Amino acid sequence: MEEIIEAYTGVTSEGKKSRTPATLDKALTASGVLLAIFMMAHMFFVSTILFGEKTMYTVTKMFELDFIFDGGLPIIVSVFVAIVTIIFIVHAILGVRKFPTSYKAYLKIREHSKMMKHSDTSMWMFQWISGFIMMFIAMIHLYIMFTQPENIGPYASSHRVVSENMWLLYMVLLICVELHGSIGLYRAAMKWGWFDGKNPKETRQKMMKAKKFVSIFFLALGVATLLTYVKIGVERADHLPMKYNPNNSIEITK
Repeated sequence: MEEIIEAYTGVTSEGKKSRTPATLDKALTASGVLLAIFMMAHMFFVSTILFGEKTMYTVTKMFELDFIFDGGLPIIVSVFVAIVTIIFIVHAILGVRKFPTSYKAYLKIREHSKMMKHSDTSMWMFQWISGFIMMFIAMIHLYIMFTQPENIGPYASSHRVVSENMWLLYMVLLICVELHGSIGLYRAAMKWGWFDGKNPKETRQKMMKAKKFVSIFFLALGVATLLTYVKIGVERADHLPMKYNPNNSIEITK
């Protein structure tokens, strides 16, 4: 009964304003920060291909706990991906609350943004647009990583990018993820006042500069990384996807 009263009135049965929206916002921020940190770490992981195929292979095996289990266990990656997917789904469900519920609501937001000419409002609009896109394309990537953890490596990943035409999806995903994450961290810091200090206005300016740096850095790193995978994939376009073997020059099929 209390939930019914709150649903129609926006207040609890005691007449107090509901704290649920604030609680959900905190959960949205927490899950978003976790995902943003993960994506930064993930970008550093995939970018190891820039240091050579052997380096990327070594890092891949490290995530498979090769130092504990001889040869590594790809299923460990699947478990980790499953955890990330759950957090992603929870974050998406919480984020849907922020989406315009109708075309009329969207027009109001768009006109408000044009009238205000406020960068934070424009960034918020990009947040829900990029979030909507990621609900589809990010799930494709997560599904592939969950079901094919053994196909993560210098050659197999490059084959997927080029021969399976995943480069376009990864380019769109790169733009959405890196900007969504950096903007999300900036907006969370501003909303909850984590670094306000004595001069919030000055802090906002510094945080905006930090956001721009993070965005540019990870976008540049992502593009360089994707191009490297494309290069390897093009060079090996006539080969079947094979495991990289660091011990000798002979390739072995999976």
